[in-house]
Amino acid sequence: MSNWPGKFVIGLTGNIATGKSVVRRMLEHLGAYTIDADSLTHRTYARGAPGYQQVTDAFGKWLLNKDGEIDRSKLGNLVFNNPDAMAQLEAIVHPLVRQATEMLVKRSIQPVIVIEAIKLLEGDLRNVCDSIWVTNAPEDVQVERLMRKRGMSREQALERIHMQSAQSAKVALANIVITNTGSYDALWKQVSAAWKEIVPGSGSFETEPTVEPITAPAPETTAAKQPSVQPKPVGELTVKRGKPKNSAAIAELITRLSKGARRMTADNVMEQFGEKAYMLLQADQTVVGLAGWQVENLVTRTTDIFLEDYVDQKKALEMLIAEVERASGELQSEASLIFPMNELAAQDALWKNLGYEKRTPETLGVQAWQDSAIEAQTDGSALLFKQLRQDRVLRPI
Repeated sequence: MSNWPGKFVIGLTGNIATGKSVVRRMLEHLGAYTIDADSLTHRTYARGAPGYQQVTDAFGKWLLNKDGEIDRSKLGNLVFNNPDAMAQLEAIVHPLVRQATEMLVKRSIQPVIVIEAIKLLEGDLRNVCDSIWVTNAPEDVQVERLMRKRGMSREQALERIHMQSAQSAKVALANIVITNTGSYDALWKQVSAAWKEIVPGSGSFETEPTVEPITAPAPETTAAKQPSVQPKPVGELTVKRGKPKNSAAIAELITRLSKGARRMTADNVMEQFGEKAYMLLQADQTVVGLAGWQVENLVTRTTDIFLEDYVDQKKALEMLIAEVERASGELQSEASLIFPMNELAAQDALWKNLGYEKRTPETLGVQAWQDSAIEAQTDGSALLFKQLRQDRVLRPI
């Protein structure tokens, strides 16, 4: 049993491109609190964090970039093919990751905890897990993902795969094996079935991608619009968390309100559920807006906001963002980053009223926040920032 009374801890591991992070996100949708231990590793040696001085003392200040942060690429190149250097680095960061994990688990309100780590079975975290889950995928699927998502050549992908310990060894130690062949629907069903085994009586995340009777109104044609026509009336606004069965409605809304710039299908949205969550704004049984968001490395990123033009923009954003922040609080997010486009980005007074201010990634101060902003910001989007909690994990010392 785990060291934390009242908590059931799943240790999640698997080799590169087998879908660990997608499975972790699915378990988060089902109600688990999830921890990316590998991201915590990077936080341990950020400038000011407990491992920063230890790493620079051990390997030298030549690792620092112009901002005084440890350059992860330089550090990776140093330890990747040097077992002694890797062992020295792990001796510094692993105890700190364990401390940070302990803090997150104790603060969590969820009874099921998921710890994702590439070296879970080789390290100390294995000993705190009640169940070991391993994601598995055929090698050709791993290669295809690395080529498509990371731009690797086939040779580079095979080299990365073969440098890791044998996947079969991890599978042999697993309590649950999740086979990820590339079908998101099949993956949802496996994860949901395994979840029901450890949380008896729990509901699934409704994996069947069927459509609820929730539809967005058809767009009006230019010819149909008359000067005397009033804005379309809507009922009382409510917000609920989107589920895979809402995929078709979500896809239709994004495609239409983006005027085709973001053409989405239900399958596209199903795939997105492996990376993010959706808050749906409804009037009666009509979807009139949404926010697409995720919490990664304790940072909330809201990258999709779509609203029907006849909806009260101020009220709609207040409701959507409040619900995103509430859910982010349950996931212990430290900061909220929003990336609005076009006219939404220009609503300075509205965003200020919600506690957000326009920033650039370089001014965020915390390396993990900066990294999240740089990764998520796209051309044409603004960056809005709000700090959600002061008691940060691995905060500067």
